[in-house]
Amino acid sequence: MVEDIYKRRQPLPSMDAIYFIQPTKENVIMFLSDMSGRTPLYKKAFVFFSSSISRELVNLIKKDTLVLPRIGALRELQLSQLDNLQMNLEYFTIDSQGFVTDHERALEELFGDDDNSRKGHACLNVMAIRIATVFCLIAELPFVRYRAAKFLDPNTATTFRDLIPTKLAAAVWNCLLKYKETSPNFPTSETCELLILDRSVDQIAPVIHEWTYDAMCHDLLNLEGNKYVYEVPSKTGGPPEKKEVLLEDHDPIGLELRHAHIADASERLHEKMTNFISKNKAAQIHGSRFSPVGNKLIP
Repeated sequence: MVEDIYKRRQPLPSMDAIYFIQPTKENVIMFLSDMSGRTPLYKKAFVFFSSSISRELVNLIKKDTLVLPRIGALRELQLSQLDNLQMNLEYFTIDSQGFVTDHERALEELFGDDDNSRKGHACLNVMAIRIATVFCLIAELPFVRYRAAKFLDPNTATTFRDLIPTKLAAAVWNCLLKYKETSPNFPTSETCELLILDRSVDQIAPVIHEWTYDAMCHDLLNLEGNKYVYEVPSKTGGPPEKKEVLLEDHDPIGLELRHAHIADASERLHEKMTNFISKNKAAQIHGSRFSPVGNKLIP
């Protein structure tokens, strides 16, 4: 069972729990809230942080003497640690070919009105480590290519914002080189390419509407992440039953149509539905009441 720490959860006082969380103050407070009091949510907590935790947060945990005996493990999960380089596990896969570093404040810290280069450099360092971590895990050493600032000459001043792609590329490359020195199984020469671009390369993309099958599902259906919940009539005449559909990589139709234009996807779904109904007697009876989402037939 995998649950969100920020959602209300059923108490399981007879079971142990594994926490895999980022070492933020908010997450630590939620964890302490779960395990404090006379009736903690779980019997014991095995806590694993996705990156290095600050001394301040460690002390916050130590202060709660009621929680300490209920902690079975408290560790940081990292690929390596060398010369202050900490390769963490803080990235999130979207699908088999995509991931995000989930740095929600990056836009503000890099391009905000407050021209604070210290914050910007710290933000770039976090992003670089997370990007490099992915390449380390898949054992790929990329050519790191980036878009250089337009004006790089002695007579023209360049700002921190102009150099963001350059600085990020350098930081990613440095992380990979340091990891390569400590890992004998890591490639010794480049195996792929990494392109680092900023939004100025394609300024229109954020303001246009996506017309792909995946985008339309998220627009038109009430999805929770990739989960769609719908109701079907009860066979016993009682209240409607709830069903779930997961639009993920294990769904062959969803995987096939994910990036197809909705017009093309609609035609292909119609063909698949027609073929399904022709081979299924139950579907022939209820054919007019069904509509497809992923590889499920939803009434």
